[in-house]
Amino acid sequence: MSLTHTAVTTPAALDPCGLEEHPDCGIRDVLDRIGDKWSVLVIVELAGGPRRFRELQRAVEGISQRMLTLTVRRLERDGLVLRTVYPTVPAQVDYRLTGTGADLTHLVKALADWSLAHRADIAEARQSYDRIHPDHDIR
Repeated sequence: MSLTHTAVTTPAALDPCGLEEHPDCGIRDVLDRIGDKWSVLVIVELAGGPRRFRELQRAVEGISQRMLTLTVRRLERDGLVLRTVYPTVPAQVDYRLTGTGADLTHLVKALADWSLAHRADIAEARQSYDRIHPDHDIR
């Protein structure tokens, strides 16, 4: 959004967490899982269909074997990913999204679309902030 932008956008009606009458809305629990970049990137990759472990590791640039193992285990525990072991020698394993995980892809896509649509606005806001506050290094 530019500094001269005058359109008014109404925020969605959201109840904040932590209010006495609303102590746990579940957002924190979900953000613990999808708030880390590895989970989101694995979900994005699995949106294209089942993948074997090494395929996921090659597709998700920068993820270590240990981090991918932890990520798919957490996603499996949360019911977002299904791990299937096939009775072959050697055993073959693949990962795929569950119905719940597939539902999540629509939200991830909406977030990605929002990010693309507002990338220039965010960059402009950062540059403006950095000019006004040159001593605040918050990167």
